[in-house]
Amino acid sequence: MINSLIAGKARREFSRAMRFEGERTPHVPPPGTPRPRLLYIHIPFCERLCPYCSFNRVTFMEDPCRAYFRALRKEITLYRELGYDFGAIYIGGGTPTVLIDELEETIALAYTSFHIRELSVETNPNHLTEERLAILQRAGVNRLSVGVQSFDDGLLKKMDRYDKYGSGAEIAGRLRQTRGRFGTLNADMIFNFPTQTAAMLDRDLDILQEIGIDQVTWYPLMVSDSTRQKVMETLGRVDGRQEERFYHQIVSRLVPSYRFSSAWCFSKGQAMIDEYIVDYDEYAGLGSGSIGYLNGTCYANTFDISGYIAQLDRGELPLAASRVFSVRDQLRYDFLMKLFGTRLDTVALRKKYEGRFLSLLWPDLLAFSLIGALSWRAPDIVLTKRGRYAWVVLMREFFTAVNNFRDFCRSQMAQ
Repeated sequence: MINSLIAGKARREFSRAMRFEGERTPHVPPPGTPRPRLLYIHIPFCERLCPYCSFNRVTFMEDPCRAYFRALRKEITLYRELGYDFGAIYIGGGTPTVLIDELEETIALAYTSFHIRELSVETNPNHLTEERLAILQRAGVNRLSVGVQSFDDGLLKKMDRYDKYGSGAEIAGRLRQTRGRFGTLNADMIFNFPTQTAAMLDRDLDILQEIGIDQVTWYPLMVSDSTRQKVMETLGRVDGRQEERFYHQIVSRLVPSYRFSSAWCFSKGQAMIDEYIVDYDEYAGLGSGSIGYLNGTCYANTFDISGYIAQLDRGELPLAASRVFSVRDQLRYDFLMKLFGTRLDTVALRKKYEGRFLSLLWPDLLAFSLIGALSWRAPDIVLTKRGRYAWVVLMREFFTAVNNFRDFCRSQMAQ
């Protein structure tokens, strides 16, 4: 009941935040004071599209993809000319490794443009080939994140991933062969598929632990408005009641062998995580449909790939919308994201907001404390067992709101 109330409240708040109303001329603010920032790069091309995915993605064709990479390198140069610097890169998709030569050239430009110390790249199991892996190692990838979702063949077939990426046994074999080649090998998994059972989940856990995977990011199934019907047709009706049971099953099997890097990411050592929003207060979003957050301004790039390329050919940032967050909205964003990493540094937050932390955030702190989600370990605030799942619910609703915003932008393009 409490988690349902949290989900409903979060859904309304995040939908409001993602409206991007009131900004007539989208803009990226100047860099201002140097601070830790991450460069997110989006590659929207996939060889085939999964039915549950709401990210900005299109079916791969080589010529448009090469033109896209050329435009992306122009966008990197524009951020360098604006005076921005970045300490890390996260490359997501889509399938970033779909044209490995273009990806390598793009990474090389970013390394010569900024002071990069960490590089994370997403890929799919069919791209765990010797040629691609050697190029990724040469390019300086520290963390390779592989979209697995499940090792269950029945689920893979319903997700339309079996023919694309092989059986669960084949995927596990590729992960075994890849382990040890990068600082961190991450498996992206999904729980709460409609036909998933506790036994299926246990088998996935058994396989990951047998492989000795460095890191597991285990997302709840997130269904946007546009994918809801397709998910029902291919996978079935999502049962929210089993989501919490599955989450606690995952935690009980992985901890303490793995530590919490976030409420749904489990690591054996120190490593970058998919939710770079935990480790970096600010990030630039590059690529079609990317969302960035810099100096209190949230902005989105155009979702029109041909328009994205054309704007960059003219030397323009390919912006579609932006919104300046109020101080309260900035603080609530930091509160949500930092606690998603399971611990909130109150000293740093007080310093950042010049002592206004408690005066602006006390209703949120009180509400979550009353339901047993937060614990005070001076000077920090940490998530309790109940709080970790509450934050899974919050982040599920956050990313669903982002996906619904993407759906809205794509629908506006089609008119």
